[in-house]
Amino acid sequence: MTANSETLDIDGRSVELSKGDKVMYPDDGFTKRDVVCHYRAVAPVMLPHVRGKPLTLRRFPDGIGSGGFFQKEASEHFPDWIRVVSVPQRGADDSVHHVVADDAATLVYLANQACLEFHVALSTADDLEHPVLAVVDLDPPESTGIADLRSITKDMCDRFRDAGLDPFVQATGGKGFHVVAPLDARRDFDDVRAHMAEIADRAAQEDERLTTQQRKDKRGDRVFLDINRNAYGQTMIAPYSLRARPGAPAATPIDLAEISRATPNRHGLANMTRRLARKADPWARIDRHAAV
Repeated sequence: MTANSETLDIDGRSVELSKGDKVMYPDDGFTKRDVVCHYRAVAPVMLPHVRGKPLTLRRFPDGIGSGGFFQKEASEHFPDWIRVVSVPQRGADDSVHHVVADDAATLVYLANQACLEFHVALSTADDLEHPVLAVVDLDPPESTGIADLRSITKDMCDRFRDAGLDPFVQATGGKGFHVVAPLDARRDFDDVRAHMAEIADRAAQEDERLTTQQRKDKRGDRVFLDINRNAYGQTMIAPYSLRARPGAPAATPIDLAEISRATPNRHGLANMTRRLARKADPWARIDRHAAV
């Protein structure tokens, strides 16, 4: 351990915090210590949503002002107690060895490795071919007002219900919202993707504010209904993960009743602990609503 480090006790596991004063969000002054404290605080609500699922890490060794990188393959220097799973690559003979965060110590260790964003698979490591979540990512252009975005999110929830799915909503910490539905892992990705495409296509046909056009230059001022995450090897931003954006917002599950006053980036490093002190995780029982 170096002079500029300290040892944290995370549920009986010793985890080093190194260079805790390094600034990770230069516009806001948030440090690596702040990031580590965030993940330590949200671990009880975040872990149920990432446990057992392959992760893709987005790391920023010198903070968000200096660029970062996505990491799928676990680093050789990661300690042996961090779970790593082998994920076969479609169309290739090799596999990628992804980290799985099964405990708070793993989240804190990775945060100390300058991982700001955690992107989680939609299926578990034990059954990679069958998703446990379906997701439509509402991706608005800059011209979309918040009232329209909220209205579209509510409408997509209704469409999920009409399709026999229980909708849950996440403010992404970016520009939009995710509407997701828990699944019982009986259907494969191709089937789930086709179902999401059917919902999205019908919505776009019936609402001129929406599009499923893949090419950005063809979307105009319409909100893109992105179903591309419903595929083998794809990910979504994990609940309670920070985002590498000014202000350090976080992906935040919200109650459906909150949509009317929600914004995509209202909660984050500065206020997440206050939110969790007064409000339970809206997705705490999401698994109980899994659709066939």
